[in-house]
Order: sequence, then C-alpha cells, then structure tokens
Amino acid sequence: MGSEGGPTRRDHHPLLLGGKKEKYSHGYSASQMKSLSAICATFIRPVSMPETEADPSSEDLREFYEASGSDNGIPDEVGNETALSLGKELRALPAGELVRPCSELARGSPSAQPKSLPFLLWLCSVLTMESVKVAEIMVRRLPKEGVVLMWCLLWALSTKVGALVLCGRESLSWRFPFVRSFPDMPVEARERVLQRWTKLHGPFFFLRMAFGTLKIICFHTFYSQVDEDMKNRFWTTVGYDVTQDRGETTRERPLDKGVVDTSAKDGSSLLQSLSNHGLRVAEDHRRNLYTIECDAVVVGSGCGGSVAAALLAKSGYKVVVMEKGGYFWGDDYSLLEGPSMEEMYQNGAKLATLDSTIMVTAGSTVGGGSAINWSASIKTPEPVLREWANDHGLALFGRQEYQEAMDVVWRRLGVVEKCLEEGLQNKVLRAGCEALGLDCESVPTNSSEAHYCGQCSYGCPTGDKKGADSTWLVDAVNCGAVILTRLKAENFVVEERTENGGRKKKRCVGVLARVCDPRNSNSTRRVLIRAKLSVSAGGALLTPPLLISSGLKNPNIGRHLHLHPVLLAWGYFPESASSFKGKAFEGGIITSVHKLLSEQKSPKVVIEAAALGPATYAALTPWVSAVDMKERILRYSRTVNLCALARDVGSGEVKEEDRVTYKFHQVDKENLTNGLRTVLRILVAAGASEVGTLQSDGQRLKAKGIKKEDLDEFLDGVVARGGMASRSELWTMYCSAHPMGSCRMGVNEEEGAVDENGHSWEADGLFVCDGSLLPTAVGVNPMITIQSAAYCVSNRMIEYLNSKSESRAV
Repeated sequence: MGSEGGPTRRDHHPLLLGGKKEKYSHGYSASQMKSLSAICATFIRPVSMPETEADPSSEDLREFYEASGSDNGIPDEVGNETALSLGKELRALPAGELVRPCSELARGSPSAQPKSLPFLLWLCSVLTMESVKVAEIMVRRLPKEGVVLMWCLLWALSTKVGALVLCGRESLSWRFPFVRSFPDMPVEARERVLQRWTKLHGPFFFLRMAFGTLKIICFHTFYSQVDEDMKNRFWTTVGYDVTQDRGETTRERPLDKGVVDTSAKDGSSLLQSLSNHGLRVAEDHRRNLYTIECDAVVVGSGCGGSVAAALLAKSGYKVVVMEKGGYFWGDDYSLLEGPSMEEMYQNGAKLATLDSTIMVTAGSTVGGGSAINWSASIKTPEPVLREWANDHGLALFGRQEYQEAMDVVWRRLGVVEKCLEEGLQNKVLRAGCEALGLDCESVPTNSSEAHYCGQCSYGCPTGDKKGADSTWLVDAVNCGAVILTRLKAENFVVEERTENGGRKKKRCVGVLARVCDPRNSNSTRRVLIRAKLSVSAGGALLTPPLLISSGLKNPNIGRHLHLHPVLLAWGYFPESASSFKGKAFEGGIITSVHKLLSEQKSPKVVIEAAALGPATYAALTPWVSAVDMKERILRYSRTVNLCALARDVGSGEVKEEDRVTYKFHQVDKENLTNGLRTVLRILVAAGASEVGTLQSDGQRLKAKGIKKEDLDEFLDGVVARGGMASRSELWTMYCSAHPMGSCRMGVNEEEGAVDENGHSWEADGLFVCDGSLLPTAVGVNPMITIQSAAYCVSNRMIEYLNSKSESRAV
C-alpha cells in the first residue's frame, strides 16, 4: 500500500486515523446543503484534461481532473468545520452594529447603510423581517453568531432573490422566472461569482471572508480526507506519500508509567489510578469533583511546562502536570495530515486572528509545540539578549546563568549542528543563496545528523526528534511526576488572606479543571488540584485567558502578543528541467537559514523552508479558477515553499481563548516585503521555472531565462499586503507558529505581567513559565529561548518552595 501513497496499517492511535464520519451535526437544511455543495463543486469542479499533459492515458490523472468538491461527503465535512470556526471571526464586531442597521432597515430608515455590518445580515434584513430576529438572537448567543451568519448565506443562496442580490447578473436566465438560485446556476457562472467575491472589500468584505473561509476548509478537507485504508485517492497523482521507514516496531512508550488519561476512566478507576501514582485524592460524588493534593501543579506540558516539571520533580517535589490534549508516541502517529492536525494542534490548526489575516498554529498535545514543531534549535541571538537586558532592564538575560541554561537545554535535547543530507527545499535555499552571494547558515536541530523526516509536524514516529515528550517529561516522570491528560484548566484558585498586621494578600492555592472527553463534549467531571505552587505553562495563546479567568487584573496580561508573522513564496522545479532530486516534503524541514539583519545585527527577517502537506498547500494556494487550481496542485511535490519570517515590532492581544487580534507595524510590512522579494530572488537564482506568492490574484512569474530588468519589474509589484478584511482588492494570507510575549516579564507591574522570576505580581505562589514570558519577539525559532528562560524561572520556583519549607520548619 505504501507505493500507492498511503501508510501501511500499524497500531496507530484511532484518533489519528481519520475516516469518513457516519453522522454530522452541522444542522443545515437540505436547501442549505445544496448551496454548500454547489460552492464546493465550484471550487473543485470537473475540468478537461489538457492535451499537453505528460500522460493523458493515466486513469489516476483523468480521475483527478474529473473530481468534484461535492464528492465523498466533502460538503458535510465543510459544514461541520464552518459551524466550528466562523463564530470566532465575527465576535470582534460590536453587537450594536449587528442589530441597529437591521432594525433601521426594517423601519424603513433611509440612513441605514451596511458599513461595518456584514453585508449578508444587511441583505437578510431587506429580504425578510425575520432577519431582525436572527440578528437579535445572534447578539444574545455570541459564540454562535458565525454559525447563524453562514446559515444565512447558504439560505440566501438557495433562494432566487438572495442569489440575485449576491450574484447579480450571473443568476439571470432567459427562462421563466428569469432568476436562478445559486445551486441552479451553471458551474461556469458560479465560478465567475466566486471570482468576483474574492475581490470585494469595503462594505462587502463579508462575502470575501466567507469565500476565504469556505475555500480554505473545502480544499483542506478534500486533500486530507482519507478512507478506511488511510488513503486519499489523489495523493499518488500529486506525488505525495506518507510512508516512512520507522525501524523496529516498539510498544514502549516512555511516559506511560506517569500518564493518566482522565477521559478514559470511570469514577472508581480514575480514583484508583490517581492513588496508585502516589497522589492524595478525594472524591465528591455530589459535585462530580475529584480533589488532588500535591506540591506543584503545572498547567501545560510544552516547552516551558515540561522543563518546570522536570526540575521541580528532580528537586523532590510531588508534581502534577495537566495537559488538555492526548498522549501519542511512536506507532500512534499515522502521519495523516487531517486527523493529526485536528488532534494535536490548538483548535485543530484552524485558528486565525479575528480578521482572518493570520493563520496561527500551536501545539495541543503532550509535549506541546515541541512534539509537532520543525526541530530548529537556535540559541537566542546575542543582540536580542543585550536588548532585553539593557533596554528592558531584565538582568537575567545578561547573566552567565542564562548562557549556561541554553547549554543545558542544548545537551538535554541532543542538538546537532547540521545534518548529513538536506532535502529538496533546503538544497534550493542554499543553492539560491550561494548563487546570489548571500550567507546561508546551517540550522541546529534536536535530532540526529541522519534525520531525514519532513513530516515531523504530525509527530515523530521514530523518536529521533527529541521533543519535550522524550526528554524533560521523561525526566519528570522518572522522578515521580504524574501527567493528567485530557484535563483542561478553567481557572486558578486564588484566595485572599489576611496576614499579620491586617494586610490582605492574594495567594494561589491550586487550579480547577474539567475533563475533556473526545467522545463526550458534555462531560461534567471536574478536578481540583490543590498545590503549594501553581504554574501556568499553556503557551502564549492560553496563559492570558486562564489568568484573566482567575481574576488577575494586571493590564499587561494578554497584551504585547508577538507572532513572527510569515509570508510564503513558492518556486516550481520540474524534475525534467532541474538538477535537484527529491520531493518538497522529504528531508529535514529546517536545516538552512538566511538572515536579514538590522544595524544592531539582530534578525529582522529570517528565510527558511516551510513544511506543507498537500491539504495545507491547497488551502493556502490562491484560487483564481478551478482549472488553474488543479494545475497548481499537480505540481505539489516539486513546488518549493520558502517563508519570510519577521521579528515583529507590531503586536496583538489574546484575552479570551481563541480570540486573537493583531496589528502590524509599518516596519513589519516593510521587512516582510523585503524578505518576500529576497525569497523570490533566491528561488529564481536556484533555477525555478516559475515563482509566485500567495497573493489573492495568483501572482506568479515565468522565471526560466528571465532578464534582470523583467525580474526587477515583477518584484516591484511584490508587497506585504493586507488580509481578507483589508480595504484593498488584492490581499494575502499570513501564517504564524510562534506566539509569544502575551504575559511578558517586566521590572515592575507597569512593564510586565509577571516579574523577572516569572512570579505573578498579584497572586503569591503563581508563576508563568512558557513563551508568553518573552519581553519581545525573538526573531528566530523560539524553542531554545523558551526552554532556557523556563530553566531559569524553574530554579526560582525551587527557591520559592524551599523558602516556604524552611519558614514552616522554623
């Protein structure tokens, strides 16, 4: 089966296998599903196979060109995903702006305009008085307003009047009643409608956001969906293969002796399991609550939390680690793009800023981001450390202590300076830099020199990559720590106590959590963990909402969020005309880097390779027509994707879970523009036959044998544009995998959410230990920086617990 593009069936975890669902819960009506099916079948529609195709007799190729987005339950899957994802995109709109224009239009007010109101709600209020009720319901139930909005869109498209307003002349017919609904329109007419939607902005921006959201979900679903044999029928055609030499099958899972899956046990067995792991636990049947006592509780098992757990446990303290995701290891990993991202990434890897400009990814499994990152192990640049120590007054980063911490982290992760063999994308990056006379450095990685896996973003099946799940957490478990999986923190328990002299002081005494059962979203089981020390290590996206829900008020909590925004560019290297061998998804993901430095020698932009599975590649690729899209996807395996990553000056906020806002600084746009142009020059210099960007109009250039002046003219039009909600006809997609800084350290309460030791200003005994601590963006892949900062902060935690023990002894 491996030769056909799918993995051989081994003992993979059932949650990572995918497969078609038997039941769907999107709740759309038959007419709405007909509209959604028509949209999917327009994005991906049967087209004639070009006569110039290399192998016109190939049945696989013919089936690829004849495929439709309405096949195999794709619309049902897309319906589910839109119901889950769209709600967050529109919560940013003031509630009054959703209701007021509808009400004014219903009363016949001539002043009502669609302005910031999503255009579809304005349309619905014209079509029927019922839309006012819909808008009011939406305001009362904010988490579901996006679902209502998509419901309205699909309903409107299923009607003739709605299609006339939304689709214009394309809905007209010469036959009575002279207007057609969207599903009844010819596919060519539907395609022209979608092409027009992608250019809409201003008061019509909602249609563009609907276009973008549906396009991303449709293509990601289509090219990640697998059957019972774990195969997608088009992977072979596009040259994709997820098989890999895993070596000897191993049943040993290094954390098993310390992991308790809270969702997999009933009341009595959970109680017994917790007791068997040396925890003091009591059960309250009436409240369905379990109370656990320990020395330290760590919320999150990623780069920061794992280091804290290891050092605290090694110091003799009883540690409980909480992880809302599951534990996977070795043969558990299927390497299937869809189910792996759904299960191991925050929000199923479908999290975006509220304006849909930046797609943000973060780990959500045991080991956190280190379990699914791209292995780059780069120490904090010296100019950045000087900036943090001098400009921000954080002495830690100027001390030898931090340098020694980086060395300890490197040794524990088994970091090597370079690999033995690079994959296609890194070979192209290196060759292009050499041709242009640019520096290209080797990137240290936390894997062996022989590591040649390009699919580590779906878990490392060989155990070669040394993430937190095979290093720090193993240390923690070997010293008696317990890892509770499928357990999500709701709030820290902060009590106000009166000290001697009558002064009141807040103290954190633990955390309240609920069990996350993947089979039962309505689980009511709660766990209260009482501890002498509590650590928030859920990452820069989750720590701020958790602290805010715990009653903390410091204004820096949730602010200063940096994302390392990324713009991608691509170059096509056909095998028949290139000396480079291999496929884009093969080989180590990041083994080479080119840096654009500031005057202070700190990185402004770094240029690296990007790992894109076929579904993510298709989701990000600009759609200009069905024919063009199929031709682009056929090139997948030989399309090199390089990214320009900015050390951002701009920042955002995250004060509620999965609600991220972000504002670019003009300097970031300029740096990204320069970075993107440099990427394209590198690709051309390496011999790409064609290059392009992710700009909405499909910006591209035939590059073979191009003259310098023609390339310069093309590059003049390459800029870092706005996102879907921008006021320009052209837009682009940004990505991010490095959220940081949202609970930054500071020398005082005005400058930071916590002090230099990671200790909360407001609640004694509460520490932060993850990427949210960092004072600014790092400018390079931040794993080593996060773990090194965590190492130093963890030593402060140990000192804190030791001092408490000594004071009690006295």
